[in-house]
Amino acid sequence: MAQTDKKFEMSLIAAGFGGQGLMVLGQLIAYTGIEEGRYVSWIPSYGPEMRGGTANCCVIVSSEEIGAPVVSVADVVVVMNQPSFEKFKGEVKPGGVLLYNSDLVRAEGVASGIRVIAVPANTIAAAEGSEKVANIVMLGAAVAASGIVSDGVCVETLKEKLGKKKPEYLPMNLSAYEKGKGQGLV
Repeated sequence: MAQTDKKFEMSLIAAGFGGQGLMVLGQLIAYTGIEEGRYVSWIPSYGPEMRGGTANCCVIVSSEEIGAPVVSVADVVVVMNQPSFEKFKGEVKPGGVLLYNSDLVRAEGVASGIRVIAVPANTIAAAEGSEKVANIVMLGAAVAASGIVSDGVCVETLKEKLGKKKPEYLPMNLSAYEKGKGQGLV
């Protein structure tokens, strides 16, 4: 059952190479939206390669039923590699936010009227112990920069979804998320 306090709808596109954890990032946003009592859609899209190919997902979080789950222009765009940046840099709504992994992306040619946030996701993740948590760094930055879901509920979702699967990595994931939040508040 969706919250009825006020109308809310935000969309997100997360894109990068397969294996960078973009699907997990999108799922965590979707699960958090569900925990908040909102309507949610999550649509993955994969390139033909198993790993290293392109991958992206679209997420919509809404206080009302979602008529169409396809996102062509998003409130929030997260890109982890240069090909994804080139493909999705123009798909941010005016007033929206584009977050990019500044370790792998050179941001040029971005339209005016959007917030652009460089996040050294791989550097932060490596400092946390594994570049595999770069997606969680970007998740923290995206939540902080946009408010697509609430921070507190997202942390609880991280604990539930990632903590049960691999509890030994939960402290690293939570720390990566917090470091990402600091980047998103810039």
